[in-house]
Amino acid sequence: MKSVPVLMLHCSGSSGAQWRALAAKLGPAYRAIAPDLAAHATLEQAAAALAGTLRGIGEPAHLVGHSYGGGLALHLARTRPGLFRSLTLIEPSAFHLLRCGDAMDTAALREICGVAAQARADFASGAHLEGFGRFVDYWSGPGAWAAMPAEKRAAFSAQLGNIVLDFQALLGEPSGLEDLRGLPLPTLLVQGGRTQLPSRSVCKRLHHAHPAWRFEVLNGAGHMLPVTHRDAVNDLIAEHLGLIGAQRQAA
Repeated sequence: MKSVPVLMLHCSGSSGAQWRALAAKLGPAYRAIAPDLAAHATLEQAAAALAGTLRGIGEPAHLVGHSYGGGLALHLARTRPGLFRSLTLIEPSAFHLLRCGDAMDTAALREICGVAAQARADFASGAHLEGFGRFVDYWSGPGAWAAMPAEKRAAFSAQLGNIVLDFQALLGEPSGLEDLRGLPLPTLLVQGGRTQLPSRSVCKRLHHAHPAWRFEVLNGAGHMLPVTHRDAVNDLIAEHLGLIGAQRQAA
């Protein structure tokens, strides 16, 4: 049986290796494509950089994205829907969707803009180690950075400039919720129950705007749930893709 392609987009500061366990979980029925994403100043530039990968797939693929990768996946699904079979968003960092929201959305946008501004300042001053540490501790909790081995901290800190560009692309995206109306892809939206306010607010806005989407909250999980709650997240994705495959066969 021919394998079905699945394009997997990782979070900021990570790599395609983030999805190894998901690829193993899906097995030979699926063909995992997990590129290492380069940083770009806009989501459209990032999407255009994937043009060769998308052409090489040769048929509609399932699309999975986490955090920055989720924001990019949402952009790809909106601008190139014919290239995909389904969409899975794990806490997509589509912070631009918080514009023109309620008071809580405004507070969430202010909070994440502060995180982005701190990353820019740390990068500009050369405080790369400290800056990446602040980024990690924001998403994973105080002490997460200090708990990492020193060699890993050094490797991660070299990517602070990419974090700055990722924030620029996400916060500068001009589209809004109204541009997502009528998105034709069957979609799974996953959120951690203990995540940060900006991610909760993005997921809330997407869920309210698209009540037909399947929305799952993993209690006890934070923003890095594909790592900390890997098996539960991978089970949800595998179930989502399996249901879509069964529906296509029945049609």
